[in-house]
Amino acid sequence: MKKVILSLVLAGVCSSAVAADIVTVSRFQFGKAWPFTREEVMLQCRAGHALYAINDSTLVQYPLNDVAEAEVKAGKVNAKPISIIQLDDPQQPGQKMSLAAVQQKALTLCE
Repeated sequence: MKKVILSLVLAGVCSSAVAADIVTVSRFQFGKAWPFTREEVMLQCRAGHALYAINDSTLVQYPLNDVAEAEVKAGKVNAKPISIIQLDDPQQPGQKMSLAAVQQKALTLCE
């Protein structure tokens, strides 16, 4: 039942004109490069290479790149800042973990 509800909600999140692939990734896959407070997130690439992370339990969306942030600012997408779920970098106090590894994975969905 949970999968059915999740599927319906995600169908509403995706643009009706463009089907978007979604993949779930976890801390296990990325090791020390994992930038999030959550153990896993869903990644999505939308039209124009707009990359999003999605909280798999609440379905809150977070922009992962400038294209996605522009969509949020323009009011096209309802999303929260990625910094909400982004870990602090233990090697660089006062900075957040790099999103590069996760962005690269999300970009593979655009192909």
